[in-house]
Amino acid sequence: MTRTMRPLPGLALCAALAVVSSWIGPARAQDGASPVPPATAIPGAPSAKGDAMPGAAKATVLVDSLKNPDLWRSYRSRFVTEAGRVVDTANGLISHSEGQGYGMLLAVAANDRVTFERLWGWTRANLMVRSDELMAWRWEPGKRPAVADLNNASDGDVLVAWALTEAAEAWDEPSYRVAARRMAVEVARKTILFKDKNGALLLPAVSGFSAAERADGPLINLSYWVFPAFARLPIVAPEFDWAALTASGLNLIRRSRFGTAKLPTEWISLKGDEPRPADGFPPLFSYNAIRIPLYMVWAGVGRPSDYEPFVALWSGPDRERLPIVDTADGRTVESLSESGYTALSALLLCDRKGTPLPDGFGRPQGNENYYPTTLHLLSMVALQMRNLSCPAR
Repeated sequence: MTRTMRPLPGLALCAALAVVSSWIGPARAQDGASPVPPATAIPGAPSAKGDAMPGAAKATVLVDSLKNPDLWRSYRSRFVTEAGRVVDTANGLISHSEGQGYGMLLAVAANDRVTFERLWGWTRANLMVRSDELMAWRWEPGKRPAVADLNNASDGDVLVAWALTEAAEAWDEPSYRVAARRMAVEVARKTILFKDKNGALLLPAVSGFSAAERADGPLINLSYWVFPAFARLPIVAPEFDWAALTASGLNLIRRSRFGTAKLPTEWISLKGDEPRPADGFPPLFSYNAIRIPLYMVWAGVGRPSDYEPFVALWSGPDRERLPIVDTADGRTVESLSESGYTALSALLLCDRKGTPLPDGFGRPQGNENYYPTTLHLLSMVALQMRNLSCPAR
């Protein structure tokens, strides 16, 4: 996907798979999925071993963290069908595992078990069509088959496994815990390289991104490091070193400071000794990478210096839009104008500098698309869970 084409917010794999298809054929379901041991329930969440921010407040639980029920009702009516499908309104009305994961997390945050079950039911019926416990990443309405590519998207799998874990904890539902464990174990077994020279690596999918499949592989996308999830997945899959992902993600963020802006690109090659922008992709800090500081703030991880490039970028005079930056020369090539995107910068600046929240932070716009609206609500949840206080100006 080139920069001049209509962007597909929140769907990093859509562009990536178009490129990796020159290396591999259409992805196939994995055969012979190994059985997963019974679910393991652990009271409370283990503490993460990654770098905690100095002075970071202890996060509260997800359930009931979305305090305004009207916001959830509006989101649900606009983006969640009666069947439980989350609709990406800017992307041909398709659905994807990322959207289902975000919807399930927000349902737990709103303490809406009925909607959560609808979302999980649709996800099971329509995306869990592989021969393992992972999900196909994209579902397209009006097409037969609606799932044309059986490859997964690791961030979607992580989000859904995390949402199921939170639901099991919130509502004491054993079936959610079993499902969370099965998915988390499969993510760990099939998409995480725990012994890579760069530390634990989360490949973007089972197929298409490894060193064996790409000349510049392995390829990573740092927005797939969902840091708050890694502190919770040990509840259901404690035998895997999730904290190693937190440590490796922070280390890679420090090493992936490209160009004068010192920002990571969407897609990064780890072929050589140091990370570099991946071949075949514009070297942009864009739609997906803007989630990196969201997940860092939400989890309360990292050193103050880890945040500096993002703070510098989002502290400019024009705070009504988020810039898409060409890391090759530091130019802003486009801006994200829907106000939901700026909730990310408001959250970051509140956390890092104590900057008062803008007046509109607590009022997502009712005419914006799925992706910016979702990021807005997630920013509100992160603010609540981190107990941050930056009264609106």
